Amino acid sequence: MKKNKSYFRGSNIAHTYSIVARDTKTGEMGVGVQSHYFSVGSIVSWGESGVGVVATQSLVNASFGLRGLELLKQGKTPKAALDFLISEDEGRDVRQVAILDAQGRVAAYTGSKCIIHAGHIEGDNFSVQANMMLTDKVWSTMAKSFELNSNLPLAERIIKTMEAAETVGGDIRGKQSAAILIVGGKEAENKWEDKIIDLRVEDHEEPVKEIGRLLKLYRAYKHMDKGDLAMEHDDMESALNEYDSALNMFPDNLEMKFWTAVTLANNQKIKEASKIFKKVFNKDNNWRLLAERLPESDLLTVSKDDLKKILSL
Repeated sequence: MKKNKSYFRGSNIAHTYSIVARDTKTGEMGVGVQSHYFSVGSIVSWGESGVGVVATQSLVNASFGLRGLELLKQGKTPKAALDFLISEDEGRDVRQVAILDAQGRVAAYTGSKCIIHAGHIEGDNFSVQANMMLTDKVWSTMAKSFELNSNLPLAERIIKTMEAAETVGGDIRGKQSAAILIVGGKEAENKWEDKIIDLRVEDHEEPVKEIGRLLKLYRAYKHMDKGDLAMEHDDMESALNEYDSALNMFPDNLEMKFWTAVTLANNQKIKEASKIFKKVFNKDNNWRLLAERLPESDLLTVSKDDLKKILSL
């Protein structure tokens, strides 16, 4: 392959494996990707709620992301959108791309000059694709994994699929970065809320394991958010259940412990809050200093006496 080809200009060489998929229960759509390439998610993964998702890889034509989504918004099927993009691209032989729309229709393409082992499988509400793999078992193993884990939420199911790719060799060069992007099945009311999940591991020895850890952390913080909401509605039982769920997932996370204690204290549960504050302060005194500052911002609304007790723990 000669480097003087015009389609090399401005291209990123993201040889990788990926999946585009839709959850038939929730309508959510997602992209999962891993590669021995820095920040692979920033060039491969594209999506928009109510529209679809795109994975563009190999010798990447990054324009396929936004252009593919725009073609879907114009009413084209994934197949029609993909055919149009490929027909216009002089570098089509070194491209690999997959498009999925909000109806679950998929279309994928693997150029004839993608580095072996390379291939893709279009399935029911998903497509898996890979290039420059150690073995030719990667994409078929990914497809089986996705089909077998239909009981999981979409994000966890995608990660299981990426884990499966590693069991049969994955990228021939090894591992470096990973990403997962989840968007909604319906158009987002507010554009800044378009991405439901957008997690990236830019450079790591075990990027798939790390993206799994980050997803778990994301879920834990969502429990915290639900706990705060329950507190606002004076539903102490639900709030404590949500906080417990978060802390059970990450029992050593001081941030979660601290804000749980703050919320309890703000709801006159000083005794319960004090037990947690004490454990946090003993681990790191900076949290005591932060607690002292919160009343000025109306984030810790306790009496002066209760504040004094808390700070003395």
